[in-house]
Amino acid sequence: MTLQNRVLPSGEIVALPVRGTFMGNRGIVHGEDRALGRARWRHPHWICCTLSFKGRRRTPMTPGRYTELFFLDDAVALAAGHRPCAECRRADYLRFLDAWERAHGARPKAPEVDRLLHAARIDPGTRCQRRHRAEVAALPDGTFLLHEDAPALVQGERLHPFGPRGYTPPVPRPRTGEVTVLTPAPLVEVLRAGYRPVLHPLFIE
Repeated sequence: MTLQNRVLPSGEIVALPVRGTFMGNRGIVHGEDRALGRARWRHPHWICCTLSFKGRRRTPMTPGRYTELFFLDDAVALAAGHRPCAECRRADYLRFLDAWERAHGARPKAPEVDRLLHAARIDPGTRCQRRHRAEVAALPDGTFLLHEDAPALVQGERLHPFGPRGYTPPVPRPRTGEVTVLTPAPLVEVLRAGYRPVLHPLFIE
């Protein structure tokens, strides 16, 4: 049974037979039938975790347990509004906080980071992903934008179109013009300040 637990850069949660390289959660958003309900989160503490940590084992979407969500990689998790877990990804979390402090001038605790991110990633009217516009030339590596109405990752002079199973061959990055950005604005600044997300092992250079 393919569960609906794969998160896309667009914020959608879909059913795919492959897990990706990171896991995360937003609370319990599935029911006894191991299917998603209407809710897409139960709290603002959206984290991104490793697939393996201290030998812990879980059965995805066990009734009454938090809903395991999966991401192709760290950049996708950021685009969907998740931050590194402070426990299983401690080193990445500290790198993230260092960049947050450089970008925003303060080093908040995790709950405050989550509160600020929640306001930036969710449109309260539609409860869907909040997007913003920016100059394409100014976007840092690791940002997701819309290119030809589909998600693409910024990396140097190229855009890497997103595919659920991995990135497809790159295309040239436009030199000028405004684009729609999927990665929440505070996280774009964190990327600009030096945080480098962990990309899929089969990332196409």
